[in-house]
Amino acid sequence: MMVASPLPAPCICFQVHQPYRLTSYDFFQIGQRSYYEDDELNQRMFSKVAEKCYLPAAQLFRRLIENSEGRFRIALSFTGVVLEQMADYRPDVLDSFCDLVATGGVEVLGETYYHSLASLYSPPEFQRQIGLHRAKVREVFGVEPKVFRNTELIYSNRIATEVESLGFRGVLAEGVPWIHPLSQVNSLAKAPGTKSVKTLLRNSFLSDDLAFRFSDKTWKGYPLTARDYCERLAGMHGQLLNIFMDFEAIGEHQGRDSGSFRFWEEFVSMYLERGGEFVTPSMAVTRFEVKSDYDCSHPTSWIDSERERSAWVGNAMQKEATLKIHGIEQAVMETGDPRLIHSWSKLQCSDHFHYMSSKVGSDGLVPRYSSPFETSYDAYIYFMNALADLQIRVDRINLARSFVV
Repeated sequence: MMVASPLPAPCICFQVHQPYRLTSYDFFQIGQRSYYEDDELNQRMFSKVAEKCYLPAAQLFRRLIENSEGRFRIALSFTGVVLEQMADYRPDVLDSFCDLVATGGVEVLGETYYHSLASLYSPPEFQRQIGLHRAKVREVFGVEPKVFRNTELIYSNRIATEVESLGFRGVLAEGVPWIHPLSQVNSLAKAPGTKSVKTLLRNSFLSDDLAFRFSDKTWKGYPLTARDYCERLAGMHGQLLNIFMDFEAIGEHQGRDSGSFRFWEEFVSMYLERGGEFVTPSMAVTRFEVKSDYDCSHPTSWIDSERERSAWVGNAMQKEATLKIHGIEQAVMETGDPRLIHSWSKLQCSDHFHYMSSKVGSDGLVPRYSSPFETSYDAYIYFMNALADLQIRVDRINLARSFVV
């Protein structure tokens, strides 16, 4: 049994994800072109993020783990589609992450393979994608995920129960303040009705200071120094400080000129010098006891100020698109065509629906910044055109099969 640190233990988890962005698939391509992605754009965007973030940040964390003799630890949550892009576009990035995981200081989490919203629509598809992801993680990294992180931290009591049935020991969730008291966010929780799976609640304030506010010169906490951050962590009540963010926050969202790389170098060494200890999610669920129930009857997420699912189904376009893509699941699976099923699965990626968001203000910044299209309507039209073509392909195959039978 490990001896608990007198300081709260940071549990730092990063999401690593890049979507397959769609091309401007117009009406006249329906039934004529069965490939929907912009390969040139996807490769260019991936290489940009690789140079600014993936390669230097992976090297940074490998150095911090090795220099601390394994006392610094993190968790990484790779989507299946980002691992595919690494292999296809930049094998050097995949090698760099493999070297990072091989240090022994990194836990690889479970995910949905296609970064989908399947947990909201289809338990069988949700389970299929988790199985695909497990197999991919074993193939690439040689490890078995023990803790689950759903797409964009989507979570509910039902999802926690499903995750438990699949053998996971822990599941990540957003610590939504109007559901759970902030005073209890820094300890393990559980969903009502679950028996063994433990819930790790994200501390949104500590996480967003690094993920979003770090380089904001109008923020009252700017500039955030490593010493200031260590003081904040040391003064927190509770055992566990769950700091979850996008890996791209380092070098991409928070550029090198913001001091983000230097911050991590200084923060890690300072917190370790103070006697602090970094833990992975598996370490946390093994070491700490559950302190409270986290009763989340409706799905929540870490997206937007509402912290729920309106980022993907907040307007009529999004609702129609999500219902139609999931409405053809049975017909797609009946084709038995691996390439077609893969095409349909990639269209489930949550990013496509986020690009259709018509929100304004700060909640509208992310989809506008990340979308390959000028407007949310463009994102909707091109997606629906691609889906119409896929429907034609499905119908053709199933019709041919019916004649054979």
